[in-house]
Amino acid sequence: MLRIGMLTSGGDCQALNAAMRGVVKGVCSKRDDVEIYGFQDGYKGLIYGNFEMLSSKEFSGILTRGGTILGTSRQPFKLMRVPDENGLDKVEAMKHTYHKLCLDCIVILGGNGTHKTANLLREEGLNVITLPKTIDNDLWGTDMTFGFQSAVDIATDTIDRIHTTATSHSRVFIVEVMGHKVGHVTLHAGIAGGADVILLPEIPYDIEVIVEVIQKRSEAGKAFTIIAVAEGAISKEDAKLKKKEYKEKLVNRTYPSIAYELAEQIRERTDKEVRITVPGHTQRGGSPCPYDRVFATRMGAAASQLILKKEYGYMLGDKNGNTIKMPLQDVAGKLKYVDPDCGLIKEAKMIGISFGC
Repeated sequence: MLRIGMLTSGGDCQALNAAMRGVVKGVCSKRDDVEIYGFQDGYKGLIYGNFEMLSSKEFSGILTRGGTILGTSRQPFKLMRVPDENGLDKVEAMKHTYHKLCLDCIVILGGNGTHKTANLLREEGLNVITLPKTIDNDLWGTDMTFGFQSAVDIATDTIDRIHTTATSHSRVFIVEVMGHKVGHVTLHAGIAGGADVILLPEIPYDIEVIVEVIQKRSEAGKAFTIIAVAEGAISKEDAKLKKKEYKEKLVNRTYPSIAYELAEQIRERTDKEVRITVPGHTQRGGSPCPYDRVFATRMGAAASQLILKKEYGYMLGDKNGNTIKMPLQDVAGKLKYVDPDCGLIKEAKMIGISFGC
C-alpha cells in the first residue's frame, strides 16, 4: 500500500487543484494500491490531525477550479517551534500524525514560508516533496511558479480596463498590484498593460521623477498617466531607513497603502486628478489560466514520478522550459527578486517606461 499525504499551505492561488490532480493521476496510473490523505487547512491539519481520506475520483473535474479543495492557512515558520496556546509542540505533532497514518511521503504545495517548514520536516526525517505555488513567482530555484501567470493576466486586465476611463477623464490612475517583497507580477502586468510608470520593491522610487513623467506626458499632449505599483514599493528616502525604523513607519502610516500615499504626493505636486484601483485578492481568485493549468499539471506529474521512485526531499520546478528537481535545503529561505539590471527592465526602459528612478 502506498500512502500519500497532501496539503496546501499559505495564500491560495489558481492551479492548486490542478497540481494535486496531476500528482494523483500520475501515481494512480501506475499503481492501484494508493491511499490519499488530504490535510485540511494546510499545516494546521497536519498538526491537529484533521484529514480526510480521498479517492482518485475526488481529484477528477478540478483542473479548472480555483482555490484549493483542501483549504489552506498561514502558519508562520518562525512560530513552528513555539508551542500553541495549549502547550502543544507543533513539530512533534506533525511527525506524530505522519507516523500514525504510516505515510510513505507527504506532498506540500506552497510558497516561501511553506518551503521553510517543509524543509524542517525533511530535517526531522519525513519524506517530503514540494510543488512551487505562489502568485509572486519568488521561489528560488525555479523560473516559474503556478498561480503567477493567472495573477498577471488579472492584473493586466485591470490595467487594460483603466486605460479607457483614464483617457476619458484625463486622470492619473494608480493600480496597486500584489507583491510585498518582490515585483514580478507588477513588472509583467505593467508592461503587458501599457503602464507608463512601474514601481517595484526592488527599485526605490523618487516621487519627483514620477511627477516629471506625468508633466512631460501632459506637455506632449498625453493627458493621462497610468502607474502600476507593487504593494511593497518603497521610496528612496524610506529605503535608507534601517529595517526596524521602516517597520515602525509602516505601522504608523496614516495611508491605507502605498497607492494612497503616492496619490496624495502627486496631488500636492500637480493639477491632476488621481484615482486608485486595488484589484487585491481578485488576483488570487477564479479559474487558472491555460498556462497555469499546463504548468501545474507538469509539476504534479513530475512529483508522482519522484514518489514512485521513492526520491524525496525535493521541490519540483522549471528551468528554461524543462522540469527540474531542487534539493529542499537549497530552496528554503531564499527569495527570487526582480533583478534591476535584467533584460526585461532594460527593454521596458527602452520603450519609455519609467521605474521612478
